[in-house]
Amino acid sequence: MSVAPHAGSIFDGDRFAATRALDAPEPLRSFNDLGVLSAADVHVARTLAGLAGGTDVVVQLAIALAVRAPRLGHVFVDLATVRDTAAVESEEVVNLSALPWPAPAAWADAVGKTPRLVALGEDEYQDPLPLRLVGTKLYLDRYWREERQVAADLLAGSAAFAAGVDVSLLASGTDRLFGERDDHLQRCAAACAVLRRLSVIAGGPGTGKTTTVARVAALIYEQSAAAGRPVPLIALTAFTGKASARLQELVHIEAAQLEVDDALRAWLLELSASTIHRLLGRKPGSYAKFRHSRSNCLPHDVVIVDETSMVSLSLMARLLEAVRPDARVVLVGDPGQLTAIEAGAVLRDIVGPSAEGLRMTSSMQGLLSAAIGSDVAAATPPAGVTIGDGIVVLERVHRYGEGIARVAEAIRRGDGEGTVAALRSAPASEVSWVPVDVSGDEGVDVEGALVGMRAVAVAAGGAILDAARGGDAAGALGALGAFRLLCAHRRGPYGVATWTAQLERWLAEEIEGFNAGERDYPGRPLLVTRNDYELGLYNGDIGVVIAAGEERLTATFERRGELVSITPSRLDAVETVYAMTIHKSQGSQFETAAVLLPDPGSRILTRELLYTAVTRARERLILVGTEEMVRAAVARPVARASGLRERLWGA
Repeated sequence: MSVAPHAGSIFDGDRFAATRALDAPEPLRSFNDLGVLSAADVHVARTLAGLAGGTDVVVQLAIALAVRAPRLGHVFVDLATVRDTAAVESEEVVNLSALPWPAPAAWADAVGKTPRLVALGEDEYQDPLPLRLVGTKLYLDRYWREERQVAADLLAGSAAFAAGVDVSLLASGTDRLFGERDDHLQRCAAACAVLRRLSVIAGGPGTGKTTTVARVAALIYEQSAAAGRPVPLIALTAFTGKASARLQELVHIEAAQLEVDDALRAWLLELSASTIHRLLGRKPGSYAKFRHSRSNCLPHDVVIVDETSMVSLSLMARLLEAVRPDARVVLVGDPGQLTAIEAGAVLRDIVGPSAEGLRMTSSMQGLLSAAIGSDVAAATPPAGVTIGDGIVVLERVHRYGEGIARVAEAIRRGDGEGTVAALRSAPASEVSWVPVDVSGDEGVDVEGALVGMRAVAVAAGGAILDAARGGDAAGALGALGAFRLLCAHRRGPYGVATWTAQLERWLAEEIEGFNAGERDYPGRPLLVTRNDYELGLYNGDIGVVIAAGEERLTATFERRGELVSITPSRLDAVETVYAMTIHKSQGSQFETAAVLLPDPGSRILTRELLYTAVTRARERLILVGTEEMVRAAVARPVARASGLRERLWGA
């Protein structure tokens, strides 16, 4: 059966053109053709315009860009700057300067004169309309309200002290629990979390964030016990199941080593963690509606959120509104890492200038000095700004060596020259820089350039295979952490699919009996790609197929310190994980991390992507990419249109 094409059809002859709005007027058609707008963006804008009785096409263009913005991580579209900041969603390099961009002032004026669609300014008591224009910033109304709500909740928390804190008891507690850890900022972070209703423990990998969290919980328990209050109810939570399981595991490891009494230690070991969605009680059939809200608050006295950089504006809004007004909130994470997939850069906006040093009011400095028993130096924030009073960014790295640390710090600062210098000067035992383009477009002998990486990958893969074939599940899982190849893309010459196949070829060439063509084989490393609550597996969990005797195989995972074996046929959302995306690697560490950088023009090659990749290495980093790729990444921070930082810190 054939269907004749007609005006506006998604069929263009025999070619399916679902990405194009074929009947859209100019300038919408041009923006859609170049990939700045999707067909859905155009259709939503035109539908809203029709419901409002019709609008000028430049207003429809603004609406379509506002609809598109959250999909790319932005909270709003700024009509004054979008001409210079817009990008296409594909990997193609497209010249957008020739598009018919309206003049910003006239454009914003036209949008503001659409009273049935667009509300103006910050007055929340206007009749609700689909969009909100604040200056030249055009929001979907939902995101404007969420940004205001998150800012209001954070500011309320930042202005309030936790009730009933005994500062002298806190001082003795921090001295005892941090006695052998000569880290001034860790003590500051722990004390802030006890003293204030809102606190942030930020810092890169290996700076002791989770170490500090365990001590925060212990100090809060001691405050309650000394005052005769009930044992505090603490929620440990994170965005992903993998991150929440890791948080619980690390808190328990720290609890076993702390200088505390048996009752406190037992209480710490009973703390459990969950995802934010499970904590809030997601309603069946809905991704964004939860059982707990402002009218049905969480019962917890303290909510500790790990990997906060992964939390979007919308989810943070739902979490903060569900926290009791008198409860503590402790946000933990690395503001330099990749941000949430959805709209917002919440942790980065909250930390703001505190990333470069403490920004505390003089009264908070004095109280904190008394709480830790030493002077606290901090820059003075703008008048009336209290958000910095609970924010501490940890700096001392306790995990990887100086070579990797210098590379990571230069990337975080946005120092391209410093990054290249650090890569060149780092000890070869820590950092190996292979300055080649693995696509081979320049005629480079890629196989020859990567001989060192191949040797490491084959040795690590062989160790996994040997342990798995011998039925040693613990040994195989341990060997999984020895090496991982990290890619920016999933497909293409720089992608996970291509390089998983390449690693399997290397293993097949050097290890007898290796056959990656089988669906399951002893030693196959597994990555869970979807939460499975029945099996207790979460997106991002890593496991391995083990020989269990008599030609039987099991898939073994580590769950909160214990090995769990599952029949491979029960796993319907796993993939082979010799290589993985940098996004998927967040929250993980590997003895050796090899990083493949993509073409300098890649839209996802950013400073945060490179920083996240580099800091996955615990002992050795192998960075594969040209100097041009490195410099391009460092020079390109993730640009997210968000007004949260300004609402918290001022202009």
